[in-house]
Formats: sequence, C-alpha cells, structure tokens
Amino acid sequence: MLALEAMANLPSEALLSDLAARLGPRGFTRDSAEMAPWLTDWRGQWHGRAAALVSPAETAEVRAIVALCAAEGVAIVPQGGNSSMVGGATPDEGGSALLLSLRRMKAIRGLSPDDNALVAEAGAILADVHSAAEGIGRRFPLTLGAKGSATVGGLVSTNAGGTQVLRFGPMRSLVLGLEAVLPDGSLFEGLSALRKDNRGYDLKHLLIGAEGTLGVVTAASLRLVPAPGSRAVAWVGLDSPVAALALLRQLEGRLGEAVESFELVPEVALSLVLRHVPGTRPPLAQAHAWNVLIEAVAPQGAPEAGPALETALAAAIEAGLASDAMLAANEAQAGALWRLRDSISEAERHAGPAAKHDISVPVSAMPRFVETVAAAVERRFPGTKVIAFGHLGDGNVHFNVQAPADSAAAWLEEEAPAVSAFVYDETAAAGGSISAEHGIGRMKREALAATASPVQLAAQRAIKRALDPKGIMNPGKLLAG
Repeated sequence: MLALEAMANLPSEALLSDLAARLGPRGFTRDSAEMAPWLTDWRGQWHGRAAALVSPAETAEVRAIVALCAAEGVAIVPQGGNSSMVGGATPDEGGSALLLSLRRMKAIRGLSPDDNALVAEAGAILADVHSAAEGIGRRFPLTLGAKGSATVGGLVSTNAGGTQVLRFGPMRSLVLGLEAVLPDGSLFEGLSALRKDNRGYDLKHLLIGAEGTLGVVTAASLRLVPAPGSRAVAWVGLDSPVAALALLRQLEGRLGEAVESFELVPEVALSLVLRHVPGTRPPLAQAHAWNVLIEAVAPQGAPEAGPALETALAAAIEAGLASDAMLAANEAQAGALWRLRDSISEAERHAGPAAKHDISVPVSAMPRFVETVAAAVERRFPGTKVIAFGHLGDGNVHFNVQAPADSAAAWLEEEAPAVSAFVYDETAAAGGSISAEHGIGRMKREALAATASPVQLAAQRAIKRALDPKGIMNPGKLLAG
C-alpha cells in the first residue's frame, strides 16, 4: 500500500534554478526575510520553513511548478491570505517544501449578470469580489470578518461559511465551477457556470474543502444573487438559547427567507467586547443573559425590510420569546451592531489565552449544547470560562474555553488538549462535527482520526492516494498517516 504522505524530497538546485528563471524575481525567492511573514500562521501558533517561496502570476506557471515538483517528489504547500485558523497553509519545520502563494493571481476574469456568476482567480480578496459583484447590481452572499484578507482559493479549499450560511449555505453551495492544477501538473478546466451537470463524479466537490491536499485551486466561478433593495439589522436580548431558536423559527414563519443572519451572542462575550474594543456601546438599556444579532433583507422594489422586522420582533416580545430589541435606524447603527459581533475574537485575545473550537451540531441540539456542555467543561476544568457563540441557524458553535487567569501559559500546554478532547467527544455524542467552517489543517488531524468513522477515513485516504499518489500536496494537513 502506498503511504498516505511520501517522504518529501529536497528540491534540486536544477529545479530551483529552473523556477527562478521561469518566474523571475517577483515570482521566486529564497530570501529568508521575504519568506518569514508567510511561514507563520496569523494566530502565531504554527511555524515552518520552506526551500523557496514561489508566487505564480498565471495558471500556466502554476502548472509548471506542480509538474516540476511532481517529477522530483517535492512537496507543495498552497497558500492564499494566510488566514487559516488551523495551520492549514503553513509548511512544516522540515524546510523541504515549496510554499506556493496564489496572491499574485487576483484578477476578476469575468462577470455575467445573465448567468448571475463571477469568475475570480484564487488570490482575489473576498472584499474585492464583493465590490465587483456590486458593480453589476449583484452580490456574492458570503461574508466573514477576514473579508479584507481571505482569498477565493482559501475560501474554496476550506469550504468557508460565514454569517449568511443560514440562507445561502457555505462556499460549497456558492461555487459553480473550478479551475485547478492537479498533483501531476494537469489542468482541471471546470469553470463553466452550469447549474446542472450530471456527468458522474464531481471533481469540483472533491476539491472544495480539501485544503489543498488534492490540487491547487487557481480560479472559481461563483454564484451571485440580486443586490437587496433594503436591509434591517436588529439586536435582541433574551433569556436563553432555547428562546433564541424559537424566535428564529417564528421570524422565519413571518418573514420567510428575508432572514439571512441570526447570530447568538452570550452576555459574557458582549461584555468582553464592550470592555476591550474602543468605540463600542451597549446596544440595549439592560444586559441580558443571551443576545441575537439579526439581519433581514428585502428585494428591490419591495417594501423595506425594517418595518416588517420591527413588527415581527414586537410580536415576539409580546409572546415572551424576547425581552427587548433595538432596530438599527441607519447604516451607521447597523455597522455598529455588526461590529459587536465581529469583535468577539479580538476581545477574547485581550482577555487571555483560550482553547478554541469551531464545531457544529444539529440546529435543534445547539441551544442545549452551548449551556450544558459549557457548564460541564467549567465543572471538569476548574478556573476555566466558556464563551460559546455563533451561527444558530446552521448549528455552528465557536466554543472557546478561556484559561484560568493564574496559570494561562502552563494550562494551554498541560490542560488544553484534555479540554479539546472532552469538547470533541461531547460534539460527537451530539451527532456533530469537530470542524464547522475552519477546516482540519495541522491542528485537528488527530482529533479527526479519533472521531470520524473508519469508513469515512478510509474513503478519504483512498481519494488522496488516487489523486496524489506521491503525497506532495500540502503534506501534514487534514489526514493523519
């Protein structure tokens, strides 16, 4: 049987010289100072080394790089915005791999209002995709806090989620087609924006979420939707996550698909934001144990979204599902409310180290999970504090366990692994996933091996061996040996 990951070979001087000549000084470097920013993940947890940094400007150059590396058995680590939360785009410490940056490949190749589609290269920044879509009266309905740095290739390769999954689904639901270089240097040309294509196995869906282990995504056709005519953003205070889910279902019954975002925020997270993030203000007169941030939209030409949401929230308060609500009066207030939600991670960093978990459970299980498992963790690991928040409409919980204040550094090394194992066991028991939207990367390989079914793991390993028999694509990520 072939090894899942072959022993990486050092690139020969002939190969490096060939790449330097092909790519030029903008596309090739071995300078340690130039490479340094890209050899550590943005959270500072993972560090690596690379034989060289290659930055192709077009797909043909990616093909040449991969083909040359395949011939010598040299490992390749694809990288986009280097914003992975799980060490998925950082090479290991061996120093034999090539770090392949897609950042120069950032063109918007095409826009089609008739197809409701946009073709972007892998290095295109999400914020630029949003702007391009807006230019033709459309929008790309995936939004996340890192929109200023996250790239299309990274979003595809991690099947990113964000705050609008409730209505539009994750990246997998928004990718119409892909162009990718496979591990032998061949080109998968699948950019056609087909809504129906029944020609057998769909290689596109293998590449989405594969974290660069099956090939290098070079461009994607993305699904666009009409730009909304209006939007309404509200902050609601309530007693429990159970009440929050009941509120969501009531709003959906009244407003239908107008509800696009429904973010669950505990008071402990909001108070951290108000304490540590300058310029933030309490959205309601009194604090509430739990809060939700809601965004609803209305199509162009339809009545504005605000009055309908206000009426629905008034009915919810009358029914006892919520205690208080604040509807943003303008875009500035709407932005301020979203800032409270988007600043939770920043505020947590100020509060000290934490063991962070991006997990998902069935939506029906999430309200009980965030309360009962949080309480169980705090009992089992004295001195910890759980901050559980996230996308209630799709069951995605950001379940973060803050270290005890008096022993944070030692706790992360000695206790955090046991905390994570406990959280993942509880997640599996609830029928959930240890990774909702950040991927597996280096961080969760062993956890995946411990919690996934043998059938799932065997199938994934078989696919890896079939498409990447030399084991050169992003070794050390996703699947354990």
